[in-house]
Amino acid sequence: MTELAPPPNLRTLFLAFARIGVTAFGGGLSGWMMQECVRRRKWVTEEEFLTGLALAQALPGINVVNLPIWIGYRLAGGWGALVSALGVVLPPMLLVTLMAISYGWLQRYAATGVALQGAAAAAIGLSLAMGLRAAKRQVLRLQPALVLLVVFVAIGVLRLPLMWVVLAMAPVSIGLCYRQVRR
Repeated sequence: MTELAPPPNLRTLFLAFARIGVTAFGGGLSGWMMQECVRRRKWVTEEEFLTGLALAQALPGINVVNLPIWIGYRLAGGWGALVSALGVVLPPMLLVTLMAISYGWLQRYAATGVALQGAAAAAIGLSLAMGLRAAKRQVLRLQPALVLLVVFVAIGVLRLPLMWVVLAMAPVSIGLCYRQVRR
C-alpha cells in the first residue's frame, strides 16, 4: 500500500489543477490528473482515482471538471471541490480566449496545424494508457470483464447510441457490483 501525502491546502489544489488545465490537451486531462494526483503528489491511491474517474464519467456534466471536483472534495471538502474546479477551468479558459484571438494570425503558418495535430496525438496516447490501466484492473474479474466487453461491442462495433448503452448497462454493472459486495 502506498503511503499518501497529507492533504494539500486550497492554494496548492488550485495551482495543481491550473497546471493540469493549461498543459493537457485534447482529452488527455484525466491522464494528466492521474499522473499528478496519484503518482507525483500521492494525494489519492490509483484505486481511489479510478473510482473517482468512474463517478465523474457516470455523473452529468463534463468528466474533466467532475473529476477535480471529486478529488478536491475528497482532499479539502466543499472549498477543495470549488478551487479544484476553478483551477482546471479558469486558466485554460483565459488561454483559449487569447489563442482564439490570435488564431487568425497564426493559422497562416503550417506549424500551427502540425503543433495541434501533435498535441492531439499525445492526448490520445495519454487517454489510451489510462484506459488500458483501468481496464486491466477490471478484466481480472469475470463480471466486470463481461460488462466491459458488452459495452465495447455495443458502442465500438455495433455503433449503438452511447446514452442507451449506458442506461442499459449501468444498472447491470451496479447490480453485479452490489451482489459481489454483499457476498
